[in-house]
Amino acid sequence: MFVPCVDPAPELTGFTLLMPAVSVGNVGQLAIDLIISTLNMFKVGYFYTDCLVPMVGNNPYATTEENAAELSINAEVYSLPSRKLVALQLRSIFIKYKSKPFCEKLLSWIKSSNLARVIVLSSSHSYHCNDLQLRSTPFRYLLTPSMQRSVQNKIKSLNWEEMEKSQCVPGIEDSEFCVRIPGGGITKALYEESCSREIPVAILLKFVSEGDNIPDALGLVEYLNEWLQIIKPCVDAPTVSALPWKIPSSWRFLFGSGLPPALF
Repeated sequence: MFVPCVDPAPELTGFTLLMPAVSVGNVGQLAIDLIISTLNMFKVGYFYTDCLVPMVGNNPYATTEENAAELSINAEVYSLPSRKLVALQLRSIFIKYKSKPFCEKLLSWIKSSNLARVIVLSSSHSYHCNDLQLRSTPFRYLLTPSMQRSVQNKIKSLNWEEMEKSQCVPGIEDSEFCVRIPGGGITKALYEESCSREIPVAILLKFVSEGDNIPDALGLVEYLNEWLQIIKPCVDAPTVSALPWKIPSSWRFLFGSGLPPALF
């Protein structure tokens, strides 16, 4: 599944994998974009899979004319060995009935690569929130049992709120309670499969609505940053609340290339 594009092939033992779920508002993917761009992570390979809709495009993190013509595809892996971080970016949707096989292949690669842990950035429809969720923070987390053992104390110190369980069949009073993530794409399937395989996985998500989801992505990476400290606030300006996330060059065309001047 994983095809390296550097020689020698990257050694990922002990690394933390950051990846998105293709979910409502594409918030997880935008958040991974910010991380890759800010940390100047470099591409080490890609996933050769028939589970995603094929796509190809220009380098989304281009900084010069020379590297702008580099091609990118639907599933690429970026690394930062100095921080023991690796990021998987997904850029297209799943082919029907292929999301589960993708999760299984992905988790097999995670095990064979000896990755230390996985953090999935996701989102869920805000209109499914109950009254309690509407009155509280829009961020939630989920930990698999094997992840709980290693990070539970740290998470508790952050005063984060765990994703609540709700009725598996809404509106049915005697329905069992389970974790529901409407609009979360593969998030729930990946979580449940990771639990059964005893893989340390954390899900970080935000309740959002479709629209301009850049603020949601910025909020999600700052939520993650509370835990991992990917970047730190500027010491010279401690009053500045916004962290210096680097916006990728591809975001200039997030809503299209604008109206052609010839129309006017």
